[in-house]
Amino acid sequence: MCDRLRVVAIPVQESLFDLSERRQLGDGAWLDVRPGWLSEADADLVNELGKAIPWRAERRRMYDRVLDVPRLVSFHDLAAEEAPHPAIARLRRRLNDIYAGELGEPFTTVGLCLYRDGADSVAWHGDTLGRGAHHDTMVAIVSIGATRTLALRPRGGGVALRLPQRHGDLLVMGGSCQRTWEHSIPKTATPTGPRISIQFRPRGVR
Repeated sequence: MCDRLRVVAIPVQESLFDLSERRQLGDGAWLDVRPGWLSEADADLVNELGKAIPWRAERRRMYDRVLDVPRLVSFHDLAAEEAPHPAIARLRRRLNDIYAGELGEPFTTVGLCLYRDGADSVAWHGDTLGRGAHHDTMVAIVSIGATRTLALRPRGGGVALRLPQRHGDLLVMGGSCQRTWEHSIPKTATPTGPRISIQFRPRGVR
């Protein structure tokens, strides 16, 4: 199913998402896009995390078959355990300094996804809101490594945005975004190296 994933692009001026400012998507959903949010000191972070993180593969039932999920993952509850790498703890502190006041609570978990090459992907989805269908929240995603496209569309279908996620970029999906929009990482035939997505969430969001 993932290899048949199609994303309809719309023309977007290159400058639209180049500035570190909030973009309203409608229905209470918004994006903060901060290109180059990481410092140059984090240039080798993709290699460090690739070795330090306890990656695991997932399998998922698709109709009458159980298939490998085309990416590796790792999840950590930072309220109950130490961060798996010092950089993770540092990034969480920075994000909480910026967003915890607006969110009303800190980011307490981190999920990491390793996309090893262009064949790794994730299908359309929105994060699960464990505290009620009408709960608004934030998910902060830091990208390191190779550039991959994050696609974003209204939940249930519609015209999609295609946002290139480069090394060091920060993308924050807030408000109703997880309820009213869905996102994916499409496969690509373009040769590409590994990318790690570092996702910070508050408790109860997965």
